[in-house]
Amino acid sequence: MKIKTQQLLQELTTQVQDHLAYATSLLAQTDEALNNRIAPHSWSALECIEHLNRYGNFYLPEIERRIHQSQSKPEPEFKSGWLGNYFAESMRPKARLNKMKTFAKMDPIYSKLDKSVLDTFIKQQQQLLRLLEKSGSISLNKTKTSISITKLIRLKLGDTFRFLIYHNERHIQQAKRAVESTRA
Repeated sequence: MKIKTQQLLQELTTQVQDHLAYATSLLAQTDEALNNRIAPHSWSALECIEHLNRYGNFYLPEIERRIHQSQSKPEPEFKSGWLGNYFAESMRPKARLNKMKTFAKMDPIYSKLDKSVLDTFIKQQQQLLRLLEKSGSISLNKTKTSISITKLIRLKLGDTFRFLIYHNERHIQQAKRAVESTRA
């Protein structure tokens, strides 16, 4: 995948702004709606958001560190790596969603959660917006980040942003379904 760097950053920024707005809107929901499950083993909206917080706890400091360390100059075009593109595209929500098993430490099911989960997510999304802005002054191709499952694999920063934000979108949609099922 090739895309103009500024176009990619703008598209990702718009998605993060949408996620931030949705999370903020969830603050007006009842605890019952936020903890509702569509099925006994499905995640509630708060569990979806907590799952995203756990990934944010790894990726946001990693991205920030790599941006700070980078000596590279921005390029007009971002060219995705094959592995990074695979990871990012596998996270993109599709009409017929492919189920994925999550790692135990990232699985929040049956956790006792409250709206503080939303506050954390909102702060993380605000930080992500700042990081997207900062990344406009470095190379999204040459700057590399580790991934949460192993430090041995490193992805281009542009792919890491895509993976993280598409993953967020996937679970935001899941949270929406859980909240909307309380209205049925």
